[in-house]
Amino acid sequence: MRTDEEARHDAKAPPTDVVRLVVSDMDGTLLTPHKQVTQATVKAIARLREAGVAVCLVSSRAMPGVTRYLDALKLGTPCAALNGALIHDAQGRTLSSLTLPKDAVQETLDMFSVHDVEPWLFVGTDWIVRDATTGYAPQEAKTLGITPKVVSDFGPFEDKVGKLTGSSADYDLLIRQEAEIGELLAGRASVARSADYYLDITPLEANKGHALRELGKLMGVPLHEIACLGDMPNDIPMLDIAGLAIAMGNATDEVASHAHVITDTNENEGWAKAVETFILPRVPGATTT
Repeated sequence: MRTDEEARHDAKAPPTDVVRLVVSDMDGTLLTPHKQVTQATVKAIARLREAGVAVCLVSSRAMPGVTRYLDALKLGTPCAALNGALIHDAQGRTLSSLTLPKDAVQETLDMFSVHDVEPWLFVGTDWIVRDATTGYAPQEAKTLGITPKVVSDFGPFEDKVGKLTGSSADYDLLIRQEAEIGELLAGRASVARSADYYLDITPLEANKGHALRELGKLMGVPLHEIACLGDMPNDIPMLDIAGLAIAMGNATDEVASHAHVITDTNENEGWAKAVETFILPRVPGATTT
């Protein structure tokens, strides 16, 4: 008997024959588990550039955590942060900024409080917390390369939130919270885990599918000529609509079932291998090794 994942994969439309743009997730995908960019990945991006294919980044991260990698990767392209709630052009100007309904923020904070999930607010390019020393906050500060703003009261910011993140070391709890809060906020917000230990709540229109559409428009490339790469549930909205959907080898079976193909893990050069194996053969005039 076929699993739901197998049935979903089999029902997916065939992948595109032509790729003109690559849109990539960062953590668990482009970056190694140690949040580094390998030389193989840098070279793969250079090969795409030489073939006339641009690369855009989309992440659940705050914008400073995205842009800190642009110079090293030599990317002069638009990018999306907060799962698509915030989109900047190549010059760092805000092109799109979406916020959550205040009542959705308040209800989520109440749920997190009941279950002892640590809440963070992302407002524009600011990261706002109640305590910067507990839980995953120190790790995230290092990852993003920014210092959070510590406040005692979230009230003044509740109507300006681009993303609300709940962090917890109880992974199973966050899986349950994803379903419960998703049902609670149905029709009002997007709810998805961006890591085993992070649950993101973003504006209803703000998901990576929205980001993919907007980045495609900005780059003048239709969806069916875009390749995307991802590994977590919050990547599913873009995997579902990209012309070539690539799941990382470290993705769950559920996420992988939304992809056309699966590459190696982010610990074993999966991103660079995907470019060589799946993307460059679909780029007109590109050469492969």
